[in-house]
Amino acid sequence: MKYRTSLRLTFLLIASALFSTACSDKALHAPAPPASVKKVAANWSADQAQRIAQKTQYIKDNQSAFDWFSDFAFSESDGTPYIILRLLPVIAPELWGSDDNFLSVVGLFNDTRQNAYPMPRGIGISALNREKPLGDIDYTSFTCAACHIGRVKKASGEIVYIDGGINTEFNIVLYRVKVYQTLQKIIGEESDKNKQQQLIIDAFLSALEKAKVTSNTFFYRNYQNPWLNLDAAYEKAQISLFTDRAAELISAFATRAIANYTGYGALLDKNYKGFQSRSLQGFPGMADATGIFTVNSYNAAQDNFFTRLFASYILPDSPGITDIMSVWQQHERKAEWDASHKTLINGGGQWNGNIPIPMYRNLAAQSTLGLDDIDIRVSAFAVDLLDKLPASVYPFELDVELAKQGEALFSKNCAQCHQPHNGKVYDNLNVNLDRSYVVNWLIRRGGISGFNDTCSPSTRVVMDKVVSNPCATFDGVSLKGKKDLIISPNDQHHGYNARPLSGIWAQAPYLHNGSVPTVYHLLMPDERPLSFFKSRLEYDQQKLGFAWTAPSPAQLPLSNSYIFDSNSFPAFSNAGHDTDIIENGQRYKLNWSDDKAGAMAIIEYLKTL
Repeated sequence: MKYRTSLRLTFLLIASALFSTACSDKALHAPAPPASVKKVAANWSADQAQRIAQKTQYIKDNQSAFDWFSDFAFSESDGTPYIILRLLPVIAPELWGSDDNFLSVVGLFNDTRQNAYPMPRGIGISALNREKPLGDIDYTSFTCAACHIGRVKKASGEIVYIDGGINTEFNIVLYRVKVYQTLQKIIGEESDKNKQQQLIIDAFLSALEKAKVTSNTFFYRNYQNPWLNLDAAYEKAQISLFTDRAAELISAFATRAIANYTGYGALLDKNYKGFQSRSLQGFPGMADATGIFTVNSYNAAQDNFFTRLFASYILPDSPGITDIMSVWQQHERKAEWDASHKTLINGGGQWNGNIPIPMYRNLAAQSTLGLDDIDIRVSAFAVDLLDKLPASVYPFELDVELAKQGEALFSKNCAQCHQPHNGKVYDNLNVNLDRSYVVNWLIRRGGISGFNDTCSPSTRVVMDKVVSNPCATFDGVSLKGKKDLIISPNDQHHGYNARPLSGIWAQAPYLHNGSVPTVYHLLMPDERPLSFFKSRLEYDQQKLGFAWTAPSPAQLPLSNSYIFDSNSFPAFSNAGHDTDIIENGQRYKLNWSDDKAGAMAIIEYLKTL
């Protein structure tokens, strides 16, 4: 089943929106209720074990939704053809590395919980989505898990998976760059466009023949699950389907890959001047999601004079790179209806809360890949899963008495802002505000139109054999005639939300741009390092954050990390959340440089959330 969308032509919707009226109503924020604070359990070990078991059981009880979130492709009929993806390391092994997991070079890892799955966690194969697996060639895309299943390494070497958290290793930009480099290797010095296309087609067909000789299960590795058998016979049938359309499929893949690279270059030229070369290496655990989304529209805007005329206005005016967010316990950030059921208040989702309805937040994530057809069931199942998905539990030891001291300090200085359903957008924390300005009026209008076209209140899908209308209502209230609520008005999100801190231990580094390595450095701003190692899997239990220093010069370079320099580009500034603020007549302490003991107590308490 396919769900047609025009997201790759969003620019045309944006252009038509120039003549529509923007919504200027400002959402109301009710006075914040007294903050409630989680109590520290007297027996941490027992509480820790119980909460780990509860999360495991929750996923088991919602296994279908979890599978769609973690393993299912974003489209049944669009994306990178699976055979093409598997042939990349055959064509350019120097770029893609080990065939055991050639995508480890862009931060995707083999999850030991996936028994014999032929791809790393975070790659979906459309055979999983389709009712008839051999009804089409298999396409691939990144899944929700590419960004939102992370991992941490204990001192024993044991890997703990963080479901719904952050994959601090994933580098979507580097993936696109490596695909482009693979094509450039094939093209070489050839300048004729038609000859370039033929060289690319011939290279992939030659690689396919080489792979077929290697093994009759080279592509799928004889993967089987309770409803799917990707054995040698299935592989042979898929190769036949692919070969019948090889020239068309390979040409379309190459055209899109080159357009993505070119469009991203335009984004860098506009918003990352002087930083383009470094930006092309990507930043694991980070993304300019809005920029990547609009690049898809920018690519489409090169087709004719009218669209080229407006092309420069499609891309955001500010750099939007941020750390990937955790997505668990969405109910804590859930917006609420006002009394009239016309406006959403007291909630948000992203860093600045500009897409308050969870279904549309998920669709926004899917749309970053620029696919013509997206399977909206992925977003709908994610809504079901993430609403009450428990945060991952701190997996290390705890000083209970110190945590109890931190509980009182947290209640006094932190809880009023970092509480559920706080929809306020803060612009007084001295942080870089570039990210909060990326959704301009033009992008908002185009986004609203595009998302509503993809999933309107009348859209029907079949989920686990049950007919569903995922965009018909929100929290029991009809969305008919309310499409302007999909993205909130621009003047409401020039700043950042103070999110609830469930599982905050796993969300390092901190601030929206990931410029502060640990909670200790967040609370002690005078000690913040200008640069540090980012995306390490080891953990700093004392300061609360992933390990951020090099273990020793002899162990450099570290294969799973990179140096993050907060001084290298204005949007990476580590300033902010460093000066006490007054809200509603009450002072809240943010700089604990004069009270290290208090900071350490708060850190210990945060481990329990």
